[in-house]
Amino acid sequence: MKKAICLLSGGMDSTVCLFAALAESYEPIALSIEYGQRHYRELSVARSLTKELRIRHYFATLSLPWKGSALLDEKIQLPKNRSEAAIPAEIPATYVPGRNSVFLSMAMSCAETQGADAVYFGANALDYSGYPDCRPEYLEAFAAAVTRGTKAGSDGKRIEIKTPLLRLTKKEIVLLGMKLKVPFGKTWSCYEGDVKPCGACDACLLRAKGFHEAGMPDPLLAVEPDPLLG
Repeated sequence: MKKAICLLSGGMDSTVCLFAALAESYEPIALSIEYGQRHYRELSVARSLTKELRIRHYFATLSLPWKGSALLDEKIQLPKNRSEAAIPAEIPATYVPGRNSVFLSMAMSCAETQGADAVYFGANALDYSGYPDCRPEYLEAFAAAVTRGTKAGSDGKRIEIKTPLLRLTKKEIVLLGMKLKVPFGKTWSCYEGDVKPCGACDACLLRAKGFHEAGMPDPLLAVEPDPLLG
C-alpha cells in the first residue's frame, strides 16, 4: 500500500486531508508539530484522533524564539471579528513567518525516511486567512525545489504534495468532510486554545462560515469539550 505523510494540526482542514488520504487508499502517517503555538490544545485533539483511528503518529518539536506572530507571542493581540472581505485581503498577525516552508520540509524529510509517496497538506486558497504560503504558486515552487533537493528526487522518485482542499470553499470542505465521515466534533480550530472556541478569531469565523453555508450545525459546538485535552 502507498504511504502518505499527513500534516495534522488537529484542525478541520488537516483532519479532512487525513481522511482524504484514507479514502484514496494511502496508508497515512500523521505528523504534528509543536512550535510554541498558543492554541496547543490542537495537538491534544490530533493525538486523540489518531489514537482512535490507530494511525502511526509522529510529533516533532520546533523552537521559534524570535516569535513574530500572535500565535507565538501573547503580547500580540489576536485579530478578532474581521469582516469576511478583510480576512483573505490582509495578512494577519497570526501569520507565522516561514512556518509552512518549515512544516513541508519536515514532512518531506519524514516522507523520504518512511518511503512515502505523498505529503498531504491542508492548504486552502479560497476561504483562508490570507497567508502567502497557502497559495498555489508557492506550493508549485516548493514542490519543484524538493524534487531537486532530495535524494528521492535525484533517484527519480517524486514525492507528491497533495492539497485536496486547495481550491475548495469552506462550505465544500465541510461537505467533503461529511462525505468522508470526519468527526468534526473532535477537531479544534480556535486560535485561543481555551476550553471552548472563542467564536471571533479568523479560524472560528471561517469554520462557522463553512458550516453555515453547508446548512449544518458545527458538531464541536454541540458537545462539551474535554478539559483534559487543554
